[in-house]
Amino acid sequence: MRVEDLRPLGLFDGLTDDQLVELIEAGTEVPVEPGVDLFQEGEHADFWWVLIDGALDLVRHVGREDTVVGRMDTPGRWAGGFRAWDEHGVYLATARGVVAGRVLKLPAEVLRDRTQVWFPLGGHLIAGLYGTARSIESTARQRESLVTLGTLAAGLAHELNNPAAAATRSVDALEAACQMLLSSLSRLAQHEISAAQFSAVDALRREVEPAATALDPLALSDQEEALTTWLADRGVERDWVIASSLAAAGVDLAWCDRAADVLQGTALEPGLEWVASTFSVATLIADVKESTRRVSELVAAVRSYSQMDRASMQHVDVTEGLESTLVMLGHKLRDGITVVRDYGTGVPLIDAYPGELNQVWTNLIDNAVDAMNGGGTLRLGTRSDGDAVVVEVGDTGSGIPAAVAARAFEAFYTTKDVGKGTGLGLDIARRIVVDRHGGTIEIDSAATETVLRVRLPVRR
Repeated sequence: MRVEDLRPLGLFDGLTDDQLVELIEAGTEVPVEPGVDLFQEGEHADFWWVLIDGALDLVRHVGREDTVVGRMDTPGRWAGGFRAWDEHGVYLATARGVVAGRVLKLPAEVLRDRTQVWFPLGGHLIAGLYGTARSIESTARQRESLVTLGTLAAGLAHELNNPAAAATRSVDALEAACQMLLSSLSRLAQHEISAAQFSAVDALRREVEPAATALDPLALSDQEEALTTWLADRGVERDWVIASSLAAAGVDLAWCDRAADVLQGTALEPGLEWVASTFSVATLIADVKESTRRVSELVAAVRSYSQMDRASMQHVDVTEGLESTLVMLGHKLRDGITVVRDYGTGVPLIDAYPGELNQVWTNLIDNAVDAMNGGGTLRLGTRSDGDAVVVEVGDTGSGIPAAVAARAFEAFYTTKDVGKGTGLGLDIARRIVVDRHGGTIEIDSAATETVLRVRLPVRR
């Protein structure tokens, strides 16, 4: 390449021949061949590429296909070289040859040095512009994270809705059961049963409660049918209502015969209805307790996950953080995903920022679930290792190729389609683990399991 090749380019207006010679000597002439890539999207932008002649397409991977986002077909157009101003600078697109030609390939460090010597003000302006571009990209990532937060919130709402709806149904049924209980007591009073009779019926009721067992559906149906027939033969009008509650409580025909001996005549129906109502009320109260307990557990998990009303630096149980994260991602751990907990004994508390660590666990678990594509085993392990605690998140998915593992912790690097994942890259996970906690994070991709291994010091 000669000075005469660069002189016509408007990009180099104002440079002397000696300065152009410096660029030529420091750079390399690279041919442009149709269909051949000069550099790849996401790679470190270690070189500055200036088009001399020919044409290049700038291609970005969007979704599942490559999209042309621009074309370099005018001599003097340039791309890359971002590491001249930012050590984390990467190529924003892939340059693919379209028309045969050539480019000047100049190392980014040479571009930085020459910029500082020849026009320092311009260098400062370029650095500021690049910083603004990175800020815009970061804001876009933040927006993606907010969308992910909405997804987590929707999943949590689904988890809360199930026990809340169950509690609502039980309360409605409890109201009806209480009304039937009061009505049956009123009818017993009208029949003027004696105190001895009522005490005997209550004693029979208490016999049933401790022995109440859950029958299989077929046996329960047979028992309910037998009780319905027994009640109908004795003129009980609401036999279907009473029989279902008695059968669910485990009442048999022998018990009914004993109750009939105590409740003679017309007092039989209200007496048995009262007993059945007490069984129904006890069952529904247990359902409400279980549902509200589940809601309380979910709320506690959210508080643990978000670290609301807690100090930033705490003595942290990593197991608690992993469990609260599983609750938050419960909507993704449905059919096909088996969770194996391999928690070690005697794992000490560590000095850490639990809210930030929960973000790390969220990213690692979410990545593992996505890698398994709906089916596989998710393994969470903890163990003590000298003066540190090791946390492992393993999956039986498709594994991580060596080329991807080598760049997995780079800023803005992702292999997921738009809208997939948590929006939290492994680069941020690395910053939290390494920079904030003084630990390490590494990938161990074997044939049977891919493991993300985090090592955190017990004391800062």
